[in-house]
Amino acid sequence: MIPAQKIYDLQGKKIWVAGHRGMVGSALVRTLQARGIEPLVAPRAELDLTRQLEVERWMERERPDAVIVAAAKVGGILANSTYQADFLFENLMIAANIIGAAARLEVGKLAFLGSTCIYPRMAPQPINEDALLTGPLEATNEGYAIAKIAGVKLTEMFHRQYGRDFISLMPTNLYGPGDNFDLASSHVLPALIRKIHEAKMSGAPSVSVWGSGTPRREFLHVDDLADATLHLMEIYSGGGLINAGTGEDITIREVAELIAEIIGFTGTLDFDLSKPDGTPRKCTDTTRLKALGWTPRISLNDGIRSTYEWFLAQGGNVRGGAA
Repeated sequence: MIPAQKIYDLQGKKIWVAGHRGMVGSALVRTLQARGIEPLVAPRAELDLTRQLEVERWMERERPDAVIVAAAKVGGILANSTYQADFLFENLMIAANIIGAAARLEVGKLAFLGSTCIYPRMAPQPINEDALLTGPLEATNEGYAIAKIAGVKLTEMFHRQYGRDFISLMPTNLYGPGDNFDLASSHVLPALIRKIHEAKMSGAPSVSVWGSGTPRREFLHVDDLADATLHLMEIYSGGGLINAGTGEDITIREVAELIAEIIGFTGTLDFDLSKPDGTPRKCTDTTRLKALGWTPRISLNDGIRSTYEWFLAQGGNVRGGAA
């Protein structure tokens, strides 16, 4: 493959990572620092991203050259389905405020990070970027998805109407250091790590797993996403969204069994059919990303092992916040 030509050099730029305390934002900070770039950040106590005037004034004062929108209110099926209005409102405000201010101030580059939950519930698999808005959304995360779709369309339309160099990445299910392991609000992989770890520590004979175990999910390590984001910021200027994933999926049963093996839990996995499965399958078509010269480096096995080690290093009881 011919290396992609760099069209925007991040070196020497003032890069704002919005949402730097979350799992994705902290991975971006680590990756930038590894490249010798100290990113611009704004603590939540200093800047409320849901307040338009605060965002505009802060950006006018700081004048970032580039912006990565990693800030979001995030959660698993339980949180998303219970707090639909909160997920819609907060994520809509964050996207509109940051992207709008960046456009007005003519920021040189912006990357908006969404989620593959923007695609229709029954989208053809693997999901191509063109599937957006071709069918009904998954009901359990409709609020979050609508907000992220609005962010995607804002980047596209500012690119089309004003020529702004704004791009959007749609990450698949993410995991890694900094994840949220709170059982009431976490995603499936960190929730399984915590439940299976606690079952092993207590000597429990079994672990309850939500749903049938048959849905298929794709998982991407957050450090891989950070690397893909910076890669695309430097070489891509097309305006359209790009899927960010591995292009490979696995059943919830299989990922639970893999986690149990890594943790050393020898009990049984009991699948609770009274709990929702969510979308039957969600695997991305990563053809566009690969064509732009990027592929993931961290295998699921290695990624889960390192994430579990991080979880243990934090004391085995970690609750994240908004990304």
